[in-house]
Amino acid sequence: MFYPPKLILVPVLLSYFLGLNDSIVSSVELTVHVGDSALFGCIFQSTEEKLVTKVDWIFSSGEHFKDDYVLFYYANISVPVGRFQNRVSLVGDILHHDGSLLLQNVEEADQGNYTCEIRFKMESLVFKKAVILHVLPEEPKELMAHVGDSTQMGCVFHSTEEKHMTRVDWMFSSGGHTKEEIVLRYYPKLKATMGYPQNWGRFQNRVNLVGDTSRNDGSIMLHRVKESDGGSYTCSIHLGNLTVRKTTVLHVILKEPRTSLTSVTLRPETLGGNQLVIIVGIICTTILLLPVLILIVKRTYGNKSSVTSTTLVKSLENTKKANPEKHIYSSITMQEVTDEESSGKSEATYMTMHPVWPSLRSAPTSPSDKKSDGGMPRTEQAF
Repeated sequence: MFYPPKLILVPVLLSYFLGLNDSIVSSVELTVHVGDSALFGCIFQSTEEKLVTKVDWIFSSGEHFKDDYVLFYYANISVPVGRFQNRVSLVGDILHHDGSLLLQNVEEADQGNYTCEIRFKMESLVFKKAVILHVLPEEPKELMAHVGDSTQMGCVFHSTEEKHMTRVDWMFSSGGHTKEEIVLRYYPKLKATMGYPQNWGRFQNRVNLVGDTSRNDGSIMLHRVKESDGGSYTCSIHLGNLTVRKTTVLHVILKEPRTSLTSVTLRPETLGGNQLVIIVGIICTTILLLPVLILIVKRTYGNKSSVTSTTLVKSLENTKKANPEKHIYSSITMQEVTDEESSGKSEATYMTMHPVWPSLRSAPTSPSDKKSDGGMPRTEQAF
């Protein structure tokens, strides 16, 4: 049966635009820190020879946000786009259907979904792979260590693909125009012939490779830190033609003499125990002696009050003795009234009383007074 060309072409175009022939691989997740580098793998596995014509990387931070282009490859030219310029590069081998992307200096805003799309020549098939990126806070780029201590410096390369490092280098620079020194160098593939990681110069026998090189971890441990070890340490992880670097700054702190440190560190502990015992003893003694102290205070206050009251009474008595009553009236002897006089008409009797001062009472009377008065006190009578 013969079908018109239009009937054949329409389903093909619909399948192309609607993505009916898309080959979608399940998404993978990757977690990095701010400032790290991350490799997003996008490899199409096929035994057939296919020619890649276009590679697109698209970023989406959420469901309701517009997608952004990260990079696109076309006609042997890769072009980073937007805010990803100078931070992304296509590092895969296009001839081997590899469109992997390297993202450097990861930012917090880079967290989200990344989708890779690979298109082939003369085919409607579109290969798609998604990567979910999680971004953690930045790790410290500066470390501090005391002289004589040990410190670890990290260097990890994050990737969604199993790409193994071919070499790891650590270099040291004290700053200025000084020449860089080799701290450590290691070739994982040549481990059988070269043995353990090699270090030279003044770092010899003081640096160990502690990272898992099978996971692209080239972290090192620096032992017996010296004052001259302060400076910048740069780690370089090589994956074939790809190289990723990370720099860590080390600040060395001088230690005080051990004797002074011993006195400073041990003295507070000894004094602290004694001070605690003394404080507890004072509190217990105070609680036990508090009733006795209260009783003593009460008795002392009572004695003082009694002495004060006694003294006050005595002073009042002395005052009375020193200042007796000033107005003392002498008794007056009244002459008897005879019956004859009383039988007459009654008349009024008036008496005038003169105060006698104590000084006059105590002083002897003068003879003139005695003669005039006849030894009797004066009495004025009016009839």
